[in-house]
Amino acid sequence: MSALVELVDLSKRYGEAAALQPTNLEIARGKTTVLIGPSGCGKSTLLRLIIGLTTPDGGEILFNGDKIDIDAFRRRTGYVIQEGGLFPHLTARGNVLLMSRHLGKPEQESAARLRDLCQLTRFPDALLGRYPLELSGGQRQRVSLMRALMLSPELLLFDEPLGALDPLVRAGLQRDLKEIFARLHQTVLLVTHDLAEAAYLGDNIVLMNEGRIVQQGSIVDLRENPANEFVSEFINAQRAVLFA
Repeated sequence: MSALVELVDLSKRYGEAAALQPTNLEIARGKTTVLIGPSGCGKSTLLRLIIGLTTPDGGEILFNGDKIDIDAFRRRTGYVIQEGGLFPHLTARGNVLLMSRHLGKPEQESAARLRDLCQLTRFPDALLGRYPLELSGGQRQRVSLMRALMLSPELLLFDEPLGALDPLVRAGLQRDLKEIFARLHQTVLLVTHDLAEAAYLGDNIVLMNEGRIVQQGSIVDLRENPANEFVSEFINAQRAVLFA
């Protein structure tokens, strides 16, 4: 089976408003799938449904072909949000080791894993004793990424993780993320509003509008064979990508 996660007619409403129309989507194993679209298009709703932060009104989510048990699923999933979502009262080390300690993993095993993750994410181990407020935005995101990777998840979920960073820091993290995804053969679902970022990181770009998937494929597919006028307008609004 090529799809690690499959959404089957998944939908969500808030009152009379449809945040997500019945949606079908396969998240390919070992690939990076990027959700993109204007504000309110349903991309973050879709991500929150997968991680179980909100409940669907219809449809189902399959993981490895089976319906998910949300508690077990979360232990097999890493989740990174904008600005990291770190606990301010814990050090960088404490944040990364949080779930490992909660599950009673051996200290020696966890320490070795932490050293490996520092090398993988280029995070200086000398900073592990610092609290989030003592770290830069880019450093906080690296800590958040280490926390997400700590239990060797099968799926990584990112909700606009780089949106609050300045351009140089963001570009550096994009390069590192791409290298990490490739090295780990990681399955990734990433939400962004930045088409250049989607084009750089994504194997499959899923463009959404008004709670629906409008078109999916590579950046070349979207740019050269737009499904409708909205796709063309969305691409043209981010002109830098046209000349990438």
